[in-house]
Order: sequence, then structure tokens, then C-alpha cells
Amino acid sequence: MRLERVGRRHGLRGAWVLREVDLDLPAGTLVRVVGTNGTGKSTLLRLVAGVDAPTAGRVTGRPPRTAYVPERFPAALPFTAVEYLVRLGRVQGLAPGAARARAGEWLERFGAGEHIRTAMAELSKGTSQKVAVAQAFLADPSLLVLDEAWTGLDTGARAELDAAVRSRRAAGGTVVFVDHDPRRLEGEPSAVYEVREGRVREAEGAFRAPAGPVGPVPDAGARPRVRIVASGGPRALPLPERLPGRPAVAPGPDGDGTTVLTVGAAHSDALLGVLLAASWHIHHLGREGVRV
Repeated sequence: MRLERVGRRHGLRGAWVLREVDLDLPAGTLVRVVGTNGTGKSTLLRLVAGVDAPTAGRVTGRPPRTAYVPERFPAALPFTAVEYLVRLGRVQGLAPGAARARAGEWLERFGAGEHIRTAMAELSKGTSQKVAVAQAFLADPSLLVLDEAWTGLDTGARAELDAAVRSRRAAGGTVVFVDHDPRRLEGEPSAVYEVREGRVREAEGAFRAPAGPVGPVPDAGARPRVRIVASGGPRALPLPERLPGRPAVAPGPDGDGTTVLTVGAAHSDALLGVLLAASWHIHHLGREGVRV
């Protein structure tokens, strides 16, 4: 997917919110958008999701299955939680039975299963946010756009959303997100872009996972390293080319079918999250040569 010289203004003579935006969003990437309030982050995400149309420029290559969680979710809707999700699932191409099954599954995952038949207008702010997030995953979108989607969620639901994002990326989906917590998915984005004064530029000093195949990364000094021995299986998803912390990847000993990933300790939790989200089995986890 690509944005080419995209601009957005409100009205024929309104001020430009965004100008000359050029972005490449390849499949399997995780992209974070940062910037102060009012700079146009939400406008950029709406353009990416297709909710808004650009005033200038063009957007090409948007996947047909795109899901979007807005910053403000209209909770006072005349449906129960499951009715709303089934309707959204049908819009996204699911059959009624599949939409209902996926609705129940995702509400359970986010800790809102008991509210499946509660009217949307009666839900608490936190529970309605869980419904908003659940709708985004119903049909396994190829493009997932999240605008402050973690806001209002409890700790368990935030962790579940982290895992769901990693899973979408591991499956080859593109995820673009904004979140107020600078530690959100820290070290995992393929790129971080800053919106400032109507322009979008790559953020200075932000971690960026390398492009191309994963390969060994020289160890700088005596920084602690973590060694993970893992394997896929019949139900495992392929791992994305860009992994948190740029681990060194090697086949396991004696051709036992395992993969050995060695990464800086600061990125080990994020890497484990990606492996688990892709249904990989963790055989051993060690730090500085000692199994833990």
C-alpha cells in the first residue's frame, strides 16, 4: 500500500491538515505514528483506512479487508454487542453463522463475553471499547488501523490486543497505530513516523527493524543477550521478516527442526510475544548461556 503526495484539507479554502505525504506500507509491517495533539495523526489514520478521502494525491494498494478502530467509538447504538458485531462481520464478508461465532470468540478474548447480549448503550466505556476492538479482528484484516485503541482497556485486554496485533503482523497483515503510551509494542515497529506541522516524516532516533531477510546482528560490547530455541508446527504461522530486536537466526543443532534466535535482552519479551502469537513452541529460553 502506498500514499503518494497525499494532502487533506477541510473545505475548499480550509487550512491544510496534511500536505505532501509519501508513505510506503508493505505487507507484514507494524507502523507507529506519533505527534502532539492536533497535528493530524487521526486524519492520517483515517486516510490510510479509507474512512477519509485525500484532497490531493492518491492512495493505492489498500487491501480489500481493512479494519479501523477510531479514537472515539459511537457506543450509543441501537444494537446489542453481538448484533453490532454480526452486522460488521457481514459487511466484512462473513456468513451470519461465522460472524456470530467470531463475535463471541473475540468478546471472550477481550474479557467481554458476559456482555454479548447487552445493549450497546448500556455498556461501560471500557466494555464498549472492547467491542470496538473486537470488530476490527472479525474477518482477519490485511490492513489494521488503530487510533488509540488501547485507551480505556483494562490490563488483560491491553495485553490481548498486543498479542492480536502481533498475530496479524505474523500472518502478513499491515498494522498502523497511534497510542499515547511510548512503551506500547516498544522496539517492534518497522517504522515510526512523526506528524508535525502538516508533514509526515520518519521520527528521529526511533528504532526501526531492518528491511529484508533477518540475519545476524553484531553484538555491541557486553550487552546481555537472550537465546530462544523454538519450532513451528502444522498450525504455526510463518514469522515476519522483521522481528523485534533484529535477532540472529540459525537452525537448531543436529537438524532437530528447531530454530535458534539470539536477541538483546531488552527485546526478548517482544520477540517471545511474536513467536507465541504465531503459535510457535518455545523449547528453551536462556540468558548468557544459562537456561532460565
